[in-house]
Amino acid sequence: MPRKEILDQIQKYTQPFRITNGKRFQLKDFDPRDTRGLKMDKSDAAELLQRGTEWLADEQDRLYAQDRWSLLLIFQAMDAAGKDSTIKHVMSGVNPQGCQVFSFKQPSQ
Repeated sequence: MPRKEILDQIQKYTQPFRITNGKRFQLKDFDPRDTRGLKMDKSDAAELLQRGTEWLADEQDRLYAQDRWSLLLIFQAMDAAGKDSTIKHVMSGVNPQGCQVFSFKQPSQ
């Protein structure tokens, strides 16, 4: 599928989460349960994950080549909620040399 078609299809899911003004961004303004109405069974999800992983690897190459933009992913959930597994699956096609991972703990008093 051509890149433009893929971008048009995922726009519904990504646009509401794009941060264009970091000074006004507050994580609490986003509902972590929001799925943007996406519902599918496991086989459809597995196929979508595979296609998305391939696309993400291609996009990483494009981001690296233009050396201007970055992508920030935030995974917020309770302990044992599956953050590590989600990161493992979603980022499985990405070159780890082009990534930085930071873990944030509960703030101290």
